[in-house]
Amino acid sequence: MFRRLFVANRGEVAARIVRAARALDIEPVCAASTADLEAGYPYLEEAAEVVCLGPGPAAQSYLKMEEVVQAARQTRCSALHPGWGFLAENASFASLCEQHGVRFIGPSPSVMDLMGRKVSSRTAARQAGLPVVPGSLGLLDTVEEAKKVAAEIGYPVVLKADAGGGGRGIRRCNQESELETAFHQATREAESAFGNGALYLEKYLLGGRHIEIQVLGDGRGNAIHLGERECSVQRRHQKLLEEAPSAAMTAEQRQDLGQRSASAAAQWHYAGAGTMEFLLDESGALYFLEMNTRLQVEHPVTEMVTGIDLMEAQIRIAAGGALPCSQDQVSISGHAIELRLNAEDAEQDFRPSPGVLEEFAFPLNTPGLRVDTHLRPGSRIGTHYDSLLAKVILHRPTREDCISGLLQVLNQARIRGVVTTAPLHQRILQEARFCSGAYDTLWLESLLAS
Repeated sequence: MFRRLFVANRGEVAARIVRAARALDIEPVCAASTADLEAGYPYLEEAAEVVCLGPGPAAQSYLKMEEVVQAARQTRCSALHPGWGFLAENASFASLCEQHGVRFIGPSPSVMDLMGRKVSSRTAARQAGLPVVPGSLGLLDTVEEAKKVAAEIGYPVVLKADAGGGGRGIRRCNQESELETAFHQATREAESAFGNGALYLEKYLLGGRHIEIQVLGDGRGNAIHLGERECSVQRRHQKLLEEAPSAAMTAEQRQDLGQRSASAAAQWHYAGAGTMEFLLDESGALYFLEMNTRLQVEHPVTEMVTGIDLMEAQIRIAAGGALPCSQDQVSISGHAIELRLNAEDAEQDFRPSPGVLEEFAFPLNTPGLRVDTHLRPGSRIGTHYDSLLAKVILHRPTREDCISGLLQVLNQARIRGVVTTAPLHQRILQEARFCSGAYDTLWLESLLAS
């Protein structure tokens, strides 16, 4: 096992890594920007050592690959955990770590590169026997090529960035007249966000549901799956709430898709935690969308229903360990829902709400409640990073118990100083379509517009 682990991230995910490292008797060394040092988050106090990477803006601190690797080496860390976001899915960064003798907690750079580009990942998925959304077989060089593919598969279609993520570089087109403008807009956005403007095109499936399959691989040709998560409560392709298992999946679908996903991960010699993302259409057909080669923000719901600590499993696998269990030992128990509590004003088009948390308390004696956060009363919420305050997760025997329990938790929570998305979550949890489980990726947008 590693003696020291470099935490190449910040905020809630950094707090999560520190907690896992301490549980494994590993000394965590944390990266920090000057802004985060001034904020004085609790996880920095729990670290064995803290290294300042630079000023507040991520481009001047957390995204500086060479400085991050140098900091890991100088603090005698034999491994580095990238968390999620920032450099977590950057194959060049993973290679740089390996070149300098620092073990990157995650899959190999070659697998990251394969799955990080959407077209190559679609090809790999097809070859592994996973169904993919109808669309272009390769990248689109011109608008004319896009028009030809769209005519073959039928409208509506969606243009997507090959190097995309986070909902950027995506444009939906309902008819041919919209393609040219959308093509140029998506290209510019992708170039700005990822330094790569390449696009491909897929059939846009109306009323689809976002289903994720959690996989764990040991990098030596063995892999298991830990069931699915439902992530269809989204706004502008950004998730607000996740749950496991999905109310839309049958037991047969769960077993079949899980086994096929684990088989694909094994074929790719995938190492660590990864997520296969699928779209479930109205007919019940499932289509592969992409693979995230990292731990997901929403991983706690899977941990709650399986009892398997994914963060610890990642670290053990990276240290040469085996999978935490065999497939026949994985069982799904009860239901879990996660709410992403952000410092945003949903009534003002989700405008960020910076400030000082004057009060920040949850009823932690609630059975089955888990709150993942890096904050405490007095913490300052700035503008340099995302606005996530906490992930509020509840595990109960049934979905209905989860919904009613989370409403009680939100009613009892005490948060003052910043505006949060708690009122929106209270509304979602009481909406008939959500409570019945009959919602899709378009549902929240229509609710907000009403």
